[in-house]
Amino acid sequence: MPDRAGPLVFQQFYLECLSHASYLVGDRASGRAVVVDPQRDVNEYVAAAERHGLTIERVVETHVHADFLSGHLELAERTGARISYGSSAELDFDVDPLADGEHLGLGEVDLEILHTPGHTPESICVVVRERAGDAVPYGVLTGDTLFIGDVGRPDLLSSRGRSAGEMARALYRSTRALLTLPDATRVYPAHGAGSSCGKNLSADRSSSIGEQRRVNYALADMSEDEFVSAVIEAQPAVPAYFAFTSVRNRQSRAVLDEDAPVASLTLDALLKAAREDGATVLDTRDPESFASGHLPGAVNVPLGGRFAEWAGVVLEAHDEIVLCGDPSAAREARNRLARIGFDRVLGALATPVDAVEAAHLSVGGRVEADVLADRLAGAADDIALVDVRGVGEVRDGGTIPGACHIPLPELLTRLDELPADRPLTVFCAGGNRSSVAVSVLRARGFEAVDLRGGFSAWHGEVARPAGAAGGPAA
Repeated sequence: MPDRAGPLVFQQFYLECLSHASYLVGDRASGRAVVVDPQRDVNEYVAAAERHGLTIERVVETHVHADFLSGHLELAERTGARISYGSSAELDFDVDPLADGEHLGLGEVDLEILHTPGHTPESICVVVRERAGDAVPYGVLTGDTLFIGDVGRPDLLSSRGRSAGEMARALYRSTRALLTLPDATRVYPAHGAGSSCGKNLSADRSSSIGEQRRVNYALADMSEDEFVSAVIEAQPAVPAYFAFTSVRNRQSRAVLDEDAPVASLTLDALLKAAREDGATVLDTRDPESFASGHLPGAVNVPLGGRFAEWAGVVLEAHDEIVLCGDPSAAREARNRLARIGFDRVLGALATPVDAVEAAHLSVGGRVEADVLADRLAGAADDIALVDVRGVGEVRDGGTIPGACHIPLPELLTRLDELPADRPLTVFCAGGNRSSVAVSVLRARGFEAVDLRGGFSAWHGEVARPAGAAGGPAA
């Protein structure tokens, strides 16, 4: 946050579950402000503006996002703010377009728009100066053009007729233009570690142009061809919901009322919605609770962690959803699904699942690492192993010998690669993604269990010294 004596008000908002950063930028004297790249539930921006005595007059989107449904329409309705994108954006609603080199004055605070295509054709960056004419900007909001440790992936638009190579070449030119900013310019991206919008994102939430010039592999001294190869190689699997969300971000749509209650459902009503109306039962409890007993056919996506992202890769965007888990968390689950545009939540079970009679429940399966090791040593041909971790995790850390590697975002499209005549043992890093995968597989008729503790538990087991208690020799 800048010195309170200066005119600039600057606040970063970071949404851990989507690794998403958004920003409030304002002028203390004039009281005018913009929000950049907002999430869909917008109460916190309105509250922050009120605390600082600011009026949000504009929402600036650095590009058409794919990994979350942005809150531009929600903020516009709440505050009357104008919506702005780069001038090449193709949208189904009215915006105030921003030209390359255009300046937005908020008073003394000045915002300069830079067109930086590459991640998407319409991508822009926003240079923030505390006072117009400052030789060294306060910072630059880089959207998905430049991350801390990485650059935006250029391969998301193949379905729209633009090749990854074409976009990567544009990205090369855009990132080199950013390097003309002074080294002291702070860098504030739209995403951090864990996001699928890149492959090497740092957990740091800000940096500087000078630091990125020194440490970011994509900003090293290299030719355009070398850059293209470097940034396209080994990108993570694209979550299935990205295509849906990027289209929805271009459209006029209903706004989210994040404070609205979620309808409470009796068990009979929930089961009717699932059995007769085809709704998906989404169990938001932790994997251990789910394994101990769950409604038949339920999909388990734990509410903690990357809930919306994982739900987005194992559910269909137009599925009707009924929630079960902690009834007091139903609104949170609904809002987190809404952040990726999954809006068809019919209601939530009014009582905790563990209060449901056992006759209505199925029991899941989890296997211990030492038990799996014994089984593989004795009858490896009878067990099919499925690794649902990301490409980078397997590349850097290895896997269990003989495992079929299908990253969780690709599971639904690669089910035909899995044997239907053998039990499946599924694993991830620690046991959360594997529970999601197993619930999806069991709902589709596969016999499947997951490895408790994931690959970490397996690695600890096989590394155990010979004769140590609790497991076999390495």
